[in-house]
Amino acid sequence: MLLLPCQIKPLRNRTDYEANNVPFTSRKGSALLAAALTFIALLTACGTEESIESLKKKAQAGDAEAQFNLGVAYDDGRGVPENDVEAVKWYRKAAEQGLAEAQYYLGEMYYYGEGVSENDIEAAKWYQRAAEQGYAYAQFHLGWMYLSGEGVTKDAVKAYAWFLLAKSRGYERADRFIETLEERLMSKQRAEGQAKAAELDRTIRVTMDNTETYAWLLFAKIRGVEGTDRNIEIWENLLTAEQRIEGQSRAAELDRMIPRE
Repeated sequence: MLLLPCQIKPLRNRTDYEANNVPFTSRKGSALLAAALTFIALLTACGTEESIESLKKKAQAGDAEAQFNLGVAYDDGRGVPENDVEAVKWYRKAAEQGLAEAQYYLGEMYYYGEGVSENDIEAAKWYQRAAEQGYAYAQFHLGWMYLSGEGVTKDAVKAYAWFLLAKSRGYERADRFIETLEERLMSKQRAEGQAKAAELDRTIRVTMDNTETYAWLLFAKIRGVEGTDRNIEIWENLLTAEQRIEGQSRAAELDRMIPRE
């Protein structure tokens, strides 16, 4: 996934965060920093009218990645005037196509009340969609929602499960919450949370593997490999609409990344 490099915005002040010493970074934080390192080639053109206009054309044509990147541009004022309402508009278009990053950022906009009215229920909904696609930041934030009871029914066992998943995908800040919950939960509750995390992990892995298989089949067809149509049809009947869109986006990314012979 290619993202526009963005400046860091301050965290919205929530007394619950301060009272619980929640170690959140800013709303973008390291998620965009890590992704931006893969987008070095765009740095020199990032703020130019031509690059933004090109991005707009792709976004308006329905390209989910371009829609997300355009949302980031509006969110941070990169090459366009900063406009949270426009950011939400483009995050939503990409999120509705199944792009996990866009789903997460749309959740963030609802959570912090930027470009839309603050709405924890909507935030939790979009966090969950991204979390179910294996997006670690969303898994962590969804864990926090279950721990605090914001937008969802408070449930320490579910919070523990989502924190475990976030940690398993490299989100180290989940460690402190896992340790705290392991001290507070009964052994039966810990076992239940661990079983839930394992079940979620299996589901997510199957979904991701199926989407990746579909993407490679599409990529093969793009490159002119014959005999792929039937297999593609089979996978399209098995996958959800969001998975198909994600697979199509991934196939286009593969086509860009892998040189043609």
